[in-house]
Amino acid sequence: MKKKALFASMSEIRPSNSNTRIIAPGSSGRTPVATAAPFYAEYPENLGLTSERLRLRMVDRVRSQGVTDETVLAALASVHRHLFVDQALASRAYEDAALPIGHAQTISQPWVVARMLAAVCETSPKPIKVLEVGTGCGYQAAVMSKVFGQVYSIERVRPLYDTAKERLRQMGCRNVHLLFGDGMLGWAAHAPFDAIVVAAAGLKIPQALLEQLTVGGRLIAPEGQAQQRLMMMTRQSSQQWVRQELEAVRFVPLKPGVQS
Repeated sequence: MKKKALFASMSEIRPSNSNTRIIAPGSSGRTPVATAAPFYAEYPENLGLTSERLRLRMVDRVRSQGVTDETVLAALASVHRHLFVDQALASRAYEDAALPIGHAQTISQPWVVARMLAAVCETSPKPIKVLEVGTGCGYQAAVMSKVFGQVYSIERVRPLYDTAKERLRQMGCRNVHLLFGDGMLGWAAHAPFDAIVVAAAGLKIPQALLEQLTVGGRLIAPEGQAQQRLMMMTRQSSQQWVRQELEAVRFVPLKPGVQS
């Protein structure tokens, strides 16, 4: 397979052959005050970036890199990515690149978002209720809102949570539910989830998240520290998961607790 430069955070992603095996467990809010004007009114000089042509060009690049799920691609085309980055970076919003969003976090590159969502959609029936760990700026949650019926998303950094919540409200993403909390614990009150998407890398996938996945559901997450790989976990039964290794990736670290 041809190599391609793909960025989840700041490093190269390289395709590789998958490796599947079965494992068992144990093995080796506060809301800002709403404003009357829509969110994009803060970015009048960026309105030119909302052109459908730019978004479709971005989607064409993602499709050429192997993502074929048309529902995911249509969602990617419909979300205005420049509204989720700093105004100074708006001119780069439709590049296939990760961009900083502050607090040592990034907005994932469009290919990575599409790759992860398309992967969890490869089940029958397709997921309806999905958990996202790591809301960040809210971009991936906005894309997910176009793909899934209900999206539950957790963010541990308070300023990012506050900004994402207001941004998603202004954009009318009414099927996205946000929680300020520790993503490693999941959101047990709304479990089980048909799919779980984790946007940060831990040394291993937290067991709490695996337990909140419905039987037949999929969890996709980066795993590792210096060297990371994207992992797909499919729950086969109450005590059994199938583990599949996908691409080498580089994400920001998955951390416990919250940050004010």
